[in-house]
Amino acid sequence: MTSVLLPGGLTAQFFSETKPEIAVLTGIRILIAAMKLPRFFALLSLISCVAPQLFCAPAPQVPEWALPGSPTHQQVPPPPNFHRATVNFATPIGLFEGQSDIGGPLLPGSASFDAHTRRYTISSASYNIWYTRDELRYLWRKMSGDVSLAADVIFPDPKGYDDRKAVLVIRQDLDDDSKEIMTALHGAGLIHLAQRPEKGANIKEDFRVKGEPSRAGEAPIRLGIEKHGNVVSLWVSLKGEPMHQIGTPVEVHFDGPFYVGVGFCSHVPDKSDTTVLANVVFENSAGKLH
Repeated sequence: MTSVLLPGGLTAQFFSETKPEIAVLTGIRILIAAMKLPRFFALLSLISCVAPQLFCAPAPQVPEWALPGSPTHQQVPPPPNFHRATVNFATPIGLFEGQSDIGGPLLPGSASFDAHTRRYTISSASYNIWYTRDELRYLWRKMSGDVSLAADVIFPDPKGYDDRKAVLVIRQDLDDDSKEIMTALHGAGLIHLAQRPEKGANIKEDFRVKGEPSRAGEAPIRLGIEKHGNVVSLWVSLKGEPMHQIGTPVEVHFDGPFYVGVGFCSHVPDKSDTTVLANVVFENSAGKLH
């Protein structure tokens, strides 16, 4: 080995076959790099202090009317003519040809499909699917005619907000105030069929079923919605029994083509939650629910 003494008391060692002039030049380069390190680390420290202000998005500001209900607050309808643009993604996923963040939630949603288990995982931080406008992550297919759509509904986090909703929904368009009819399973177990009879109108509940959330080890609640002509009906399986129709079918007309799909709303505009939908049946005809 050849040793070369560098300024500052540093010593660089090289293999004996290294030419002395090359060893000295290389040693000088090492020293210069070493002298620059403090400046480099000082720059890193500065970036770490400034970057959060430059690059980190501020926490979303939730309007008071959009805050979820609590012992000290009641969620209320949005102001008249309040809308946010829907964000659409031309990204097929499983049985669905596209997906959207309906109503432009403050935080973007997401969705994934496991081709092995055939399960859809949908996450969303969103205000509500109610009143005159909706916010949700929506997986959809554009179609006409009759519809059979069903899914097992699972909420992985048992501590989510009671009014979060996993929905099967038929919508006339992708605007936040679209005409629609939906069946929803709430976090606390409530199931209902509800519709917005015209664009921009308030949603009205056709009927509801009081249920309980599925517990670990139990069969998940299974929801189904069927459209036969202009007649829409709700189907359920609460404890793993065969699906059966509940309530009275309702009449609602959609101009074809319309949108059919599944979605999720956390009911908390600045906090994301997740639902998992399994064993999805989706047919462009009636009488196929199981």
